[in-house]
Parts: sequence; C-alpha cells; structure tokens
Amino acid sequence: MGSVIGVIGGGQLARMMIPPAVALGLELRVLAENPGSSASLAATAVGDYRDAATVLAFAADVDVVTFDHEHVPQDVLAQLVAAGIPVRPGPEALAVAQDKLVMRQRLGALGVPMPDWAEVRDRAQLAEFLAAHGGAAVVKTPRGGYDGKGVRVVRAAEEADDWLAAGPVLAEELVDFRRELAQLVARRPSGEFAAWPLAETVQVGGVCAEVVAPAPDAGALIGEARAMAASIAEGLGVTGVLAVELFETADGRLLVNELAMRPHNSGHWTIDGSVTSQFEQHLRAVLDLPLGDPSPLAPVSVMVNVLGGPAGAQLPDRYPAAFAAHPDVKFHSYAKDSRPGRKVGHVTATGADPDAVRRRARAAAGFFES
Repeated sequence: MGSVIGVIGGGQLARMMIPPAVALGLELRVLAENPGSSASLAATAVGDYRDAATVLAFAADVDVVTFDHEHVPQDVLAQLVAAGIPVRPGPEALAVAQDKLVMRQRLGALGVPMPDWAEVRDRAQLAEFLAAHGGAAVVKTPRGGYDGKGVRVVRAAEEADDWLAAGPVLAEELVDFRRELAQLVARRPSGEFAAWPLAETVQVGGVCAEVVAPAPDAGALIGEARAMAASIAEGLGVTGVLAVELFETADGRLLVNELAMRPHNSGHWTIDGSVTSQFEQHLRAVLDLPLGDPSPLAPVSVMVNVLGGPAGAQLPDRYPAAFAAHPDVKFHSYAKDSRPGRKVGHVTATGADPDAVRRRARAAAGFFES
C-alpha cells in the first residue's frame, strides 16, 4: 500500500495535488472546511482546522501532514508533533509564513535583502516611519492577509487607525519596482533542493493575474534569485515547496516581498509547463522522496488566472466554445462558484514566442470571464 498524505485545507491547492498523488500511487486525504470544497474529491473529513481534536483525529493514521494553507494555529501544530505525526513544513517554518512581522525578523537574521520595514504600534510611530520614507508606506496586517487583503498604501498615519486598534502592524517602504518575480523551489528533509525557472508575475488589484516562465530578460537575476531562495529554504528549515515573491527594483536589485510555504499561484504553470509540477514535487518532498526534474517543457509558459465571471456561472458550461477556439491551451477548474474577481480556475499556454503565448492564454481565459 502506498503512503498516506493528510492535507489540511480543501482549497484549489489540495485539489491540484490529487492527480499527482494518483499517478504516484499515494493516498491523499483532505481535511476540508466544508463539504463543497474544491478538493472534495479527496475530502475524507470535514471540520475546523483550528480545533486540535478534529485535526488529531484526522491525522491519526496518516504518514505525514501537509497543508493547503498556512493558517493552522501553532498550538494545534504542536499537538500534532507531540503525537509523533510528521508535520511538513514544520511549525517553526510555518510561523514565519503565518506572521509577517516574524517573517521580516527571521529574514533579517538571515541577511536577506528586503524592503525597509518597522513594527508600528501607534499613529505616532507610523507618522515617524512615513516622514523617514518620503511620506508613503505599505501597511500590512501581520496575519491573515492574502490576494491583496490586509495590505494598503498609506500617506497619512490616521489611515491605519482601524488596524492599529487591533494591534501592531507592519510598515514597509513603498518600493519603486520595475516588476514582480517569483522563485519557486522545493526542499526535502534530507536537504535535497530543486528550483524551477525564475518567473515574472503580474498583479491586478493585489491578485495574481498572470505568470510568465521563464521571466523575460532576467539575466544575472536568475542565479541571484535561486541562491536567495536556497538560503531561505535552508535557513528556515522548509520542507516542501517554497515560493519567494520578489521585487525587481528600478535599479536592478532583488528584494523579498512575501513567502509561501506550500504550492503557490506563481507555480501553477508547472502542471503543464515543466517535467515535474510543483504539486508532484511537494508530495515527493514531504515524503522525503528524491525530487523530480523541474526543467521546463517549452521555451515559454504563460499562466492566466480566471478571475470569476458572472455570479453563479460555471466554467464547464463554457468548455465547448473555449475548447473549440483554443485546443492548444490547458484549462483547470477549481470547482468554485463564479463571482467577479474570484479565482475560479486558470489556463496555461506554452510555445516559443512570449508575446504570442501570452495573447493565446489571455484570449482563452477571457472565455470564462465575460
């Protein structure tokens, strides 16, 4: 019988782990938040991931626990470890992804380049930070933010009063960046490391809209990004996939923006565009199996997110027209109800000409968003 992997969280990331688990002969069990989750095909339990008894019961007979998201509380993770259940990535690594203030502190200790930042506890401290950084700053809630939530640009200290009322916030310099990049890597407990090509990401309204891999005209940044990600993965003891989101500044530097310790939107192109997808690699890594080849299968891959559409619309209803118009583009549904701006799926196109591939991918995604 193959190994049993327990995944906490029933979102689209868990859903996209199912095909490689089947291919590898692994049993994938998912603790989903509700019966209608994206990963319901593999949901063997439904319950609250914040409840230790629920999580311990789910994990009682799995070989390893991993995650669709980073939100499982530290006390629940500690009880899993105390019960002798392998947790990958482990609690110490996940703590860095769970709290942006902890992330900045740990990255600083590792000597990783990043935006200037400060922990801000009141309006006076934020006003001081603004004055020292040209009158503008990015303010982030330490926990819970994603896809543009929990992030705002402020130019007056009172603009963060509502968040400061709940506790300290992270203030960062407003970086003058040329573009955003993402370095996706994987690490297994024994220390083996693999890296996919550096990718360029395009954000719209704080949400990832497109990914181009490899990143065009990256030059010397390729080696720098890979070395930076390797240093972070090793320094934090990450097991599984790690996404390092980066700013390429106007003067050519790389700064770390965010970290994700799980498969990530910037790596969805790897399903159709690389020898080993991020989802297969994550399963290999958490089981401490030899890692697969991350090499690209085509000169260029472009992934475009399908960001909703008319409320209540279903992606499969549009398959006939989309498939007929774009037989060379791969479509992935997350089995979610549509609403404008919601990630309900993605498309991936591959080829040799970056502009042509991007046009094909955008056109195919457009079938689902109108």
